[in-house]
This record gives sequence, C-alpha cells and structure tokens, in this order.
Amino acid sequence: MNHRFAQFFFAFSLIINFLSLKLLPAFRQFLSKTLDFLKMDSFFLFSDSIDDDSLYGTRSIKSLSDLDPEKLYLVDHRWWNEARESMFREVEGDLYGTSCGLSADFESEIVLDMRRCNGEEEGVSGREYALVSEWMFYRALKWHYDLKNVQNIVSIEDNKADLFFLQVRLSISPTNDSLVVRISEKDNEFRAFNKSCEIFSVNNTGLLKIWDFSGQITNLFLQGRMSPGNSGLVNDEISLELQVFGLSRDITHKENGMAVDSNTELNVNGHSDKVNPHVRLGQDTSSVNESYNLGLTGLYNLGNTCFMNSAIQCLAHTPQLVDYFLGDFRKDLNFENPLGMNGKLALAFGDLIRQLWTPGVTSVGPRDFRSRLVDFAPQFDGYNQHDSQEFLAFLLDGLHEDLNRVKIKPYNEIKDVDGIPDKEVANEHWRNHLARNDSIIVDMCQGQYRSTLICPLCKKHSVTFDPFLYLSLPLPSTTMRAMTLTVLTTDGSTLPVPVTVTVPKFGKFKDLIQALSTACSLRDDETLLVAEIYNNCILHFLDKPADSLELVRDHDTLVAYRLPKDQDSLPLVVFTHCHLEESNGHGGPPLRRFGIPLAARIPERSDGFELHKKFLQLLDPLVMPEEFSSDSLDNCSVSIADQDTKMDDVADDVVIEDVSNSDDVTVKSSVDETFHFSLEKQGISQVRSKIVMDEPLLIPETRRISILVSWPEEMLRRYDTCILNRLPETGGLPLAANDPPESVSLYKCLEAFLKEEPLGPEDMWYCPKCKEHRQASKKLDLWRLPEILIIHLKRFSYNHFLKDKLETFVDFPIVDFDLSNYTVHKDCQSSIHYKLYAVSNHYGGMGGGHYTAFAQCGEQWYEFNDSQVFSVSEDQIKTSAAYVLFYKRV
Repeated sequence: MNHRFAQFFFAFSLIINFLSLKLLPAFRQFLSKTLDFLKMDSFFLFSDSIDDDSLYGTRSIKSLSDLDPEKLYLVDHRWWNEARESMFREVEGDLYGTSCGLSADFESEIVLDMRRCNGEEEGVSGREYALVSEWMFYRALKWHYDLKNVQNIVSIEDNKADLFFLQVRLSISPTNDSLVVRISEKDNEFRAFNKSCEIFSVNNTGLLKIWDFSGQITNLFLQGRMSPGNSGLVNDEISLELQVFGLSRDITHKENGMAVDSNTELNVNGHSDKVNPHVRLGQDTSSVNESYNLGLTGLYNLGNTCFMNSAIQCLAHTPQLVDYFLGDFRKDLNFENPLGMNGKLALAFGDLIRQLWTPGVTSVGPRDFRSRLVDFAPQFDGYNQHDSQEFLAFLLDGLHEDLNRVKIKPYNEIKDVDGIPDKEVANEHWRNHLARNDSIIVDMCQGQYRSTLICPLCKKHSVTFDPFLYLSLPLPSTTMRAMTLTVLTTDGSTLPVPVTVTVPKFGKFKDLIQALSTACSLRDDETLLVAEIYNNCILHFLDKPADSLELVRDHDTLVAYRLPKDQDSLPLVVFTHCHLEESNGHGGPPLRRFGIPLAARIPERSDGFELHKKFLQLLDPLVMPEEFSSDSLDNCSVSIADQDTKMDDVADDVVIEDVSNSDDVTVKSSVDETFHFSLEKQGISQVRSKIVMDEPLLIPETRRISILVSWPEEMLRRYDTCILNRLPETGGLPLAANDPPESVSLYKCLEAFLKEEPLGPEDMWYCPKCKEHRQASKKLDLWRLPEILIIHLKRFSYNHFLKDKLETFVDFPIVDFDLSNYTVHKDCQSSIHYKLYAVSNHYGGMGGGHYTAFAQCGEQWYEFNDSQVFSVSEDQIKTSAAYVLFYKRV
C-alpha cells in the first residue's frame, strides 16, 4: 500500500509542477500548499514505512560499543567553558592548533589542518572553538537557558539560525602528522557553506584553537597514526555530520537588522523538522511557536496519539528527567535486563527529549519513538484512543527497566517483622527494593507507603511497606446527581412541593434522605417515607437505607411523605385516586387512575368514617376558590383523562355500604354524596372489597392499607386535581443556574485514598492468628515521599456494565501542596511540600475525547495541544479536565 501511495505521490508531484508553470501565481500557491499537506500526511499516515533500522529497530545491542557515536557539535569555547566550569569540571579537552584556507584544487572547498598541541598557542582574534558530544551540548544549552532566561525566551544570539549542520570529510595527513578536515560546497547547502567560510575566516592567516572535549577527534587521530602502514584514514576519508551552534552571530548581525529568511528544514538528531531560522527584532507573534523558545516544542498528532503527546509533554518538563536525558544517560543503559527492552525504549525517549529541547524547533513528529514503543507494547498500535495514565505507567516502568543500574538482582528473603519498630522494617524494605531496582525513575518518582491489615475478630495487625510510582486517588464524591422528588405532608397543611437535591451518583438511599431532610427543613419530630410512583400507584417504598441510588433512573418519579415520628407504629393508609367515566358501550363504565397517591397514619381500629375524615383532611389544600369557573376545571379533567391509566373494572366494584345505625345524619349524607371507597388487596390478581363505614378496618400484617377512592364529577370541580397531576421525573428538573459546580479538594481525595476500609469478599485475608480467611480492614499511610509526586485522579469509573467519566472539579493546590498531615514518618523527608509543574488533561467522555497538557517553563505556564503551544495564565490551570497531576518537591 505504501509503495502504491509513493507512486501516486510521485505522479501527482509531476502534474503539480507542470500545471504550476501554466497557472496563475495564486493558484500555484494553493497547489503548493496542497502538496505540502500530502507530504505531511505521507509521514503521519504511513509511519510504518520508516526504516526499521532507525534507532536500532532490529539490531541487537549488547554493549555501549554497539551504539552509534553521538553527534558532534562545534560551539564557542567560552560559551561551553562557562557551563563546563559549573557542571563538567572533570571533563578534559585536547587542544588542536588549526590552520584554515581554501583548497588549492577547489575554491569551493574549505580545508582545516588540525595539529595536536602540547602547549598554548596564540589564536587569531580570540577565535577559540570547542568540539563537544551531543549530551554535552544539550546540558550546556539547558544550563545557559536556566541561568539567563527567567521568562523562558532564548536570547536572539542563541536561536535556531545559529544551529545548522555541515557535512565534513576527515583524513590523516602523513606529511604533517595532522588531521585534515574538508568542507565542500557540493556536500552542503549554499548558505551553510558561506557561514562556514565566515566562521573559519578562510581569508585570514593564523591559527584557530579547537578544543576536543568529545574525544572523538582525538580517537580518530590516534587510530590513524597507529594503523599499520599508515593505512586507514590516510588513504580513506570518513564522512561526518558536524552540528554548528552559536558561531554565525557576526554574519547574522551584518544582514539587514537581524536576517529574515523563509522557513527551512533542519536536521535535528537525524530528524527533519520545521524551524524558523531567523526572527526580526520587534516582530509581533501570536503564538509562542513563532518565536524562539527552548522547550516549547509541539508534538504532531499521528492519529489519535494525543494521549501520548500529553504524557510526553509532562515528562519533557520534569526538570530532573530532562537534565538526565539531555545528559549522558547512555552510561546507565541495561542491555541484559530480561524485563527491559534492550535499551531501545530509553534511547528512543532520550532522542525525543533532545528534539523537544532543541532551540527553535516548532513541532516534532514522534514517529520513531512510537515505532519503538509499539514493538514492545502492541496495545498502543493503530489509531485507537488510549488512556494517558496507562501509557505513562507503561513508559515509566519501561524506562526504569531499560535504565536499571542493577545487572544481577539479589534474592531478598522475607523476614518475620513481628515486634520490630516500623521505622526499621520500612528501611529494610526500602534497602531490599533498591538492591534490585536502581534507576533515575526510582530516584525521582518512587515513594513508599505503609499498608496495615487488621483482623476483625482477633485484631491481629499485619504491616507491610511497598513502593509506589504514582498515587491513584478516588474522587470521594464520585459525581453529584440532581434528583427531584415531590414532597407531601400527611396532615393536609401544605400543597405538594417539588424539591431538587444533589446526591452522590453512586450513593445510597440514606444519602437521599439526608439531603432531602435538609432541603425541606424536616423537623426533629418528622420522618420521610420515599416511594416510587408508576401509573398513578405506589410501585414500592424505598425504605432500605443501604440500597444504591443507581436503582433510580432519571425518568422515574418519586414522592416523599412527611410523617410524624411518634406514629411510626400506627398503620399507614395510601389513597389512590380514580374517576368513573361514561360507558363506551362495551361493558360497564371504565375507571381511570390519576394524580399522586396520598398517604397518612391512622389510629388502630379505625373505621370507614375515620378513613373518610383523614382523606378530606389531606385534600384541604386542594380546595378551589369559588370564583374559579367550571370551564377551567373541565379542561383539567380532560388532561386527567388523557394521561391516566384505564382500568378494566366496572363501576359496580366501587360501592360503599349504607350506614344504618349512625345517629349522625349529616355525616351519612356527605359520605353518600361525595367519595366512594374500596379496599385493594395486592396479590396474583387485584381484589377489591367493600368498606363498611361503621366497622373497624382489617389491618394487614404489612401495616399498610391501600384504598381506592372514586371521585364523582362534583368533587372534581370542587378540588384542584391539576396539582395532583404535577409529578416531575427524578431527573427532569436541572440544578439552578446559580448553584455552584460540584467541587472536591485534592486533600479530600487523598483522605479517601488513605482511609481505612474493609476488603471485599473476593479479597479475603488469611489471618495467621485465627488460621482462617477473614474480611480484614485495610489502611494505607504515606511513609516515604518521592522527589516527583505523580497523582492520578480516577475519573473513569466502571460499574458492572456501566462506564462513565466523572466530571468533578478537583481543587488542587498549585504553589504549596502540603502533605505534613498525611505523612506518618517525617524524619526521613527533606521536605513534605510540593509545587505543581504539569497537568495532563482529558476533555470529553469515555472511549474518545482529547488530551492536552499544561506545563510550566520558567515562571510561565503553557498549554500543549498536540503541535500547538500557547501561553496561559495560572488561573486557567484548574479545570474539571485535570486527569494526571505532576508535583515537584520544594
């Protein structure tokens, strides 16, 4: 497929070039941009076509001698020496007196004759250069950056215009016993060759001083002299790519007020990336990518690789890690570790870090790194979205194994620690851990926590000390959910009122009762009884505090009855409403249920009259004012008929026993003229029976009585039944606009992580004292804190078949994250205060979304959105998208 694409691309290029000669300039520019786009996509979409030998893809590496030599850099000696005096005093250099001139045979070729000097020789115009290895150059560059650039802006003389490469050829001159370096115009770009003419002052006489601190030139020189018969470099030339930095300032200043040139491509560590070679003083830039900023380099998205880009940018701005990989990290490579990746992952990551910290490079395509990554972690291949924290965990573990300084891991026997102080046990565990694991990742990121298991019966304590690479903190409130319930009184004092409360999404019914009690100002002598309503009947009561709120769906309808506490032992009566409609000619007239069921406590041995009296009391708030016309009530009745459920029963089922022995004629008359009551019994089939008004009600064992009340037309006009039909769904009413968003402190997350909690039934612990498996409780404590503290916020929840992302806003400290109250052993800590320096963000939902990163460079914060980099203010860092937090000890 890649071969066919290459053929298509070649043919398309020819067509474009032909048409561009005939078409208008504007259209030629459009076609040119189209061609550039196809070139870019050919790199991204077909990254599998990368040479597999790049970065040692298929080569077996057994020792450092199997690695290619590092790049060679030519820099100003004073610039290098300032950094060397601070960091590399032990690094010695060999001095070479160098004469420069144009070749006698070819004017377009510069010839340098380098002779090793034993003493000081006078240079010309103070021209003194240094040859340094790649790691020396990057460490010196970072040292100057940290020293001079508080605002993270590299000075103009250190920009990318002063970093270019020269292709040179080296050979040994047997006549002069010197190393000959040839720089030909045909091997280099025209502008680079002209710069080299100025740098080496080919028109001047005298010697240059070139110090070799890399050792590469000296080794070549010695190998050439010691070769038998003076063969080798004497007769053969070797080609070398020489990176030149900071030596063309005079040339730049001679050009028009700081030179301006079009974008070009520069080879950085063997990778061609877009750079801006020059910048005009006073130039207005809308993005930091348009100016020269060290460390502010974007990463191209290679197809859903934003998860990788986000994590890498956070690591690329971890000070200790950057200094390490810009330095001589190769000396720590472990090629023998069966758990490692033959050093190739560390080599690829180190190469990527150096690209990101090359001045002036605006964006880098991490193709080689990703290619090496998927060799060892195929799960990250393809174009699917992945979790940045999972990638980060794999990467740190892989780097640790590749850089583990322990070649042979000793066996550590587990000892009995009963009766030994925790401090001694912790130190012993930590020494055993370091005896097998010793790398920059351990030095920088690993801490230690204490885990305590307690038997619930014999109270046996089991204490262990384990290392951790990061802390995965739960969000204690998980996420909040708005629930709307209709609250009704049981004494007829007020109308039904909808109340919206916020509860934990995965909370219990007791959380709902507590929130509802506060919202409706429940008195101390009252209690709440919650029920679910379905088809205008009570489906069931939600009276089990430990049940999960997940059982309630957003489209369910709930009501809450306010009941007096001192009447809990009395029977509960529930009144369900129905209306007798006209016959449709098929059997008796049907009944339709409507409205919210009403409930109340009634005395023991209550009769039909007591029942009727209580029902009228509950209806008292619904009495209509006399001035309301019956027309409006008729409209309400129509709405009742439209929304309520038809019953198959006939009117004969709803009757009331005549009262023959009552002296209260008024009561008899009112009962006969108003409501009709029947007792409902739930079972396999619904059964209704007559209610004898002057006889006691039969109280069932459940202590709950269901009464069906039939409303005549007259009563429908007297009471406002529309109110009874206003029953919002549980998730139907959103939170008020002025309600604050759900928020939780990072300290609360940490407390939830450290709190004591019982193990699950599937994690039973074998108690050595009881000699049985017990459901022990577990308690975690922070014991030893790392230099870099990585905190993972567990936003993605998995519950049975439900996957969800928690959008909770976590209020995390930026300047001072104080862990003094959460660390049980403070003696061994140099500091327990941390400062935030990077954040990995996730926007969107499960299985998709987009990752970005915030990182601090100097005192300024920046947002890294794949290839785009923009400055942001500190108050923009805290968002509900924060997923992984990076803290450094202060």
